[in-house]
Amino acid sequence: MEPEEGEDRTPLLKESQPGTVPACCSARYNLALLACFGFFLLYALRVNLSVALVDMVEPNTSLAKNVTSNVCPEHSSTINVPRNTTGEKYSWDADTQGWILGSFFYGYIITQIPGGYLASRIGGKLLLGFGIFGTSVFTLLTPLAANLGVGYLIAVRALEGLGEGVTFPAMHSMWSSWAPPLERSKLLSISYAGAQLGTVVSLPLSGLICYYMNWVYVFYIFGALGVLWWFFWMCLVSDTPETHRSISHAEREYILSSLKDQLSTQKSVPWRPMLKSLPLWAIVVAHFSYNWTFYTLLTLLPTYMKEILRFDAQENGFLSALPYFGCWLCIILSGQIADYLREKQNFSTVCVRKCFTLIGMIGPALFLVAAGFIGCNYALAVAFVTISTTLGGFCTSGYSINHLDIAPSYAGILLGITNSFATIPGMVGPVIAKNLTHNNTVGEWQTVFYIAASINLFGAIFFALFASGEVQDWAVSGYRLHRN
Repeated sequence: MEPEEGEDRTPLLKESQPGTVPACCSARYNLALLACFGFFLLYALRVNLSVALVDMVEPNTSLAKNVTSNVCPEHSSTINVPRNTTGEKYSWDADTQGWILGSFFYGYIITQIPGGYLASRIGGKLLLGFGIFGTSVFTLLTPLAANLGVGYLIAVRALEGLGEGVTFPAMHSMWSSWAPPLERSKLLSISYAGAQLGTVVSLPLSGLICYYMNWVYVFYIFGALGVLWWFFWMCLVSDTPETHRSISHAEREYILSSLKDQLSTQKSVPWRPMLKSLPLWAIVVAHFSYNWTFYTLLTLLPTYMKEILRFDAQENGFLSALPYFGCWLCIILSGQIADYLREKQNFSTVCVRKCFTLIGMIGPALFLVAAGFIGCNYALAVAFVTISTTLGGFCTSGYSINHLDIAPSYAGILLGITNSFATIPGMVGPVIAKNLTHNNTVGEWQTVFYIAASINLFGAIFFALFASGEVQDWAVSGYRLHRN
């Protein structure tokens, strides 16, 4: 008997699944782990320039022009240890450095939607593989580009962005064929948690490489690891369970039967109903809002701590990486909890997605506002940014994988659409914040935090009102009501 359209519950496909297939050494979990290493390298390749740039620029050209507040006393500096200074230095002013760091996003935003579309046509394996391979090759060319001139370096970084832009839509597209509905939170959280782990490891490690070796090795080491990963990816992974060479018959049947009636067979993309879908726009708004707060925390709180609290968090690699370690841990745990609630406790998919999104967006908003009222306590500032970034990890099992719930066949394209909007905060958020903090007063910074928190709160409420956990009618062949 078909459930009525108004019902919000989730029959969990237990009847259609051919028994339990162990996770250990399974093809789907091997894919998740290999993807985790891929996204680890992607974020290592993305953030390494931020660290290396400090050593690439001549000291007299990188002095901050900001007015430092005298509200808080200056903390005593650590004793300087002799470091390697053999790397080439460049006379790039602050504006030029801003263009170099921002050029990545201008490439990144261009390939989001095309990446999702191509993945639905040629498969995610090749697109993701060559996206990371291309990013790795351009990373290896970064020292050469810097020597040739700033224009070449900006071009190489933009090309890296083009390569990375296809990766998340391609991975979403692959999971539409590989992830059983009841394991989506677990599998996707494992694969995408690699991004946070890449930040955790690469920030302090890049600093150590620059300190004891030479900044060029930051690009050579991570670039070479990316090329090595590509060989394993091309040999061990396939686009679908049907084409995998070593998957067991039981696992193949388990995955295919669990996705039965959820995937579309139509060749053309239903662009018009897709773009008119309110559940899709709920994800767009949530993704945009979350990234506004995320980039505020990523780019502006270190500045706030340095200019207002007069403590440089980047002096301590462990403290710089701590928030991302917390987020990585939260992503892994929340993925397990989300699927447990759906499978064992019979919570509906939409209920789990909404609850996790509310926690992952309202929590960071509250701690972001609190950061403006901590006085001169830098230890509390580190605690707040760690808690805020950690709670944001709940969103991976919230809005972040909701694309697969509402339209598994077009998940890559949907992620391309939402991630295009979500890249905008990384480009404009810090610019707006800089314009609001000319005098570096506490009041100005509180305004910045209020704006970011308000946007996050709006996104959370919008998602809670309009999100869906059901496969949409336009996402399948013919009219049917499908439940996850």
